[in-house]
Amino acid sequence: MKNIVIVGGGAGGLELATFLGHKLGKKQKANVVLIDRNQTHLWKPLLHEVATGVLDSETDAVSFRAHAYNHGFNFEQGSIVRIDRANKYVELEPVYGSEGDVIVVARRIPYDYLVLSIGSKSNDFNTKGVAENCIFLDSPEQALRFQHKMLELFLKFSENNALAEIGEDESKQTLVQEDKVNIAIVGGGATGVELSAELFNAAKHLSSYGYGKIRSDCLQVTLIEAGDRLLPALPERISNAVRMELEELGVRVKTSTMITEASTNSLLTKDGGEIKADLMVWAAGVRISTVTQQFDGLAVNRINQLCVKDTLQTTLDDSVFAIGDCAFLLQKDGTPVPPRGQAATQMATVCGQNIVALFEGKVELKPFVFRDKGSLVSLSKFTTLGNITTGKKSSLTIEGNLARLAYISLYRVHQQRLHGCFKVGLIILIGRLNRFIRPSLKLY
Repeated sequence: MKNIVIVGGGAGGLELATFLGHKLGKKQKANVVLIDRNQTHLWKPLLHEVATGVLDSETDAVSFRAHAYNHGFNFEQGSIVRIDRANKYVELEPVYGSEGDVIVVARRIPYDYLVLSIGSKSNDFNTKGVAENCIFLDSPEQALRFQHKMLELFLKFSENNALAEIGEDESKQTLVQEDKVNIAIVGGGATGVELSAELFNAAKHLSSYGYGKIRSDCLQVTLIEAGDRLLPALPERISNAVRMELEELGVRVKTSTMITEASTNSLLTKDGGEIKADLMVWAAGVRISTVTQQFDGLAVNRINQLCVKDTLQTTLDDSVFAIGDCAFLLQKDGTPVPPRGQAATQMATVCGQNIVALFEGKVELKPFVFRDKGSLVSLSKFTTLGNITTGKKSSLTIEGNLARLAYISLYRVHQQRLHGCFKVGLIILIGRLNRFIRPSLKLY
């Protein structure tokens, strides 16, 4: 029986493993294996909600092992180190426990067909001090780290106010600016914009949970973008509308501002300015792990994406596929397929169909054509804006409740591909019940 190995359990990787598990794994036509360094999957566009406590990652996360058991594939936890294409195996580094002990030794996983779906991370462009002083929102662990630091800041703010009320002039727990919690976010893409708005939603609720009198003007959020406008992937009219909405909330938006250095409590700009902050987030740029350079000579571009043909097979090895952010494919107009969630899920569908076709002995494989369905950005409970594609060269701008419904449906479609319609219906029902049972914010 042939082995199909998928490395990376993001949206595209997990959807592909689920599809192939049903098509080939359950029918004993292939041994389908999914590899990921984590034990659970969480839809990446939700990380800003985890960061503010609006979403409990433990509730929405999907256990890889449980999902594999139910959908006809196997799961291996570990991080890929290299590929041996001659002997057709991937090598995984050991899995270490919380105390540094080896739980699972290094392994070699054989494959007949390999799919690389390792995703991407924010790109700090080697800016001095960023890695040491800023938080990246690339994983649930990083999002939870942000949330803990955010709650600590609001607790300090609350205690400072309480001490002031009883006549204490000074507090040992100082903030950059005593009368505000200052948070700086670098990157005016979807993550930075949505996090900025979600922070004001979180501040709105915190006073109900023992954090004192917290108002929206107690929070200072600075959103910094190196380009001349926010959301460059969206039409300019939507970008301008989003900026107006954010500024009405109280976000200080700074475009055409390049960060040259990050220190403990400040960001330095190219024009010599300084932006003070108690908590700093880096959500700019896209980069792929340099591990792709250890993939036995597979062609990569300057940001380490794997070069693929329109069948999603790598240019130098037809038995190795790449999908999602780590795949580099030029479209007919000469532009690369953008590193976006909808591209990853579309690639997963075509890749799955092509692998099934190979098992059926078909020679002609389906070419991948990216279909841009538009983009949506959610400004928390305040509003949602975006555009949806209505034709090859036309799109429709939507906002408000209709846009919010479309935004939520993106996640529901992802869930449906993983769990099926019936289970998603139950998930929606439980989610509605939790509105009455659970607090509005996760506070631990």
